[in-house]
Amino acid sequence: MVEIFLKTLPFFALIGLGFGAGRSGFFPPQATAYLTKFVFYFALSAMLFGFSANLSLADLLDMRAAGAYLLACAVVYGLVMLVAFARRAKLDTATIEAHCAIIGNTGFLGVPMLVVLLGDASVKTVLLVLTIDMIIFSSLFTVLITLARGGRVDRTLPARLLGAVVRNPMVMAMVLGLTWSATGWQVPMPVNDFLTLLGAAATPCALFAIGASLADKKVERLRIVSWLTFAKLFLHPVAVAVAALGLFAVDPYVAGVLIAAAALPVAGNVFILAQHYQAGPARVSATILVSTLVSIATLPVVIAWVTGF
Repeated sequence: MVEIFLKTLPFFALIGLGFGAGRSGFFPPQATAYLTKFVFYFALSAMLFGFSANLSLADLLDMRAAGAYLLACAVVYGLVMLVAFARRAKLDTATIEAHCAIIGNTGFLGVPMLVVLLGDASVKTVLLVLTIDMIIFSSLFTVLITLARGGRVDRTLPARLLGAVVRNPMVMAMVLGLTWSATGWQVPMPVNDFLTLLGAAATPCALFAIGASLADKKVERLRIVSWLTFAKLFLHPVAVAVAALGLFAVDPYVAGVLIAAAALPVAGNVFILAQHYQAGPARVSATILVSTLVSIATLPVVIAWVTGF
């Protein structure tokens, strides 16, 4: 347990360094925005392309793992929405809270951390989680928000959803990587060296950017924030564990990666959605901060547990 904590400590230390730089004003919000853009469009995309180019679509589409993860997410999503409705929250608020409960920071934290701690074999499962989060649940979010805002789910919705997916560089990096893999061609050495060099920047820059982006966050509505943090860091991994190990009998190693991914704190892009749609951005911002801080203690426990599988 102590060994796992010491292995995760450098990752959280980088987040803390970014937080300190942002809090002190040495790294202003504008710098954080541009660093995030660099990671999102260049470094992390290069890393994901490199991973995907060495996988096949069959490797990525583990139907047992996908089924277990989807069912667990759906249960938690529905539960959090019901709790929100019990408080007489509107549909848009209930939707963003449910999104907080299942969308972990897989891209900026999970990809660099879990691959290092759980091994290269975890790549395909981490990418599976990332794909489900970005395509299926982002689509569900768009549909529910459209209904909440009085919009209609019409024939143009599939095109709008597809457009949103195409504009996401991480999704497209995986698609292009899998397409390249399907050709059977080796990535040319100069290109591979370029991708490796650029992708190596993803881990430190992403972690630093997470910390810097948290520097201006404030904790408001502590009762709701505590509930959402509990749902993300406890209910979500427990639901995934029950579905993967019990209902779907997923391979233990793959199940461990799924559980570890579910134990990640709330993703920063949930705040972007909340801010764009003005659906409780303050509570989402606070939940990202609190869940990230609490995960310093909880994530090593989960990773130590699943490494025993």
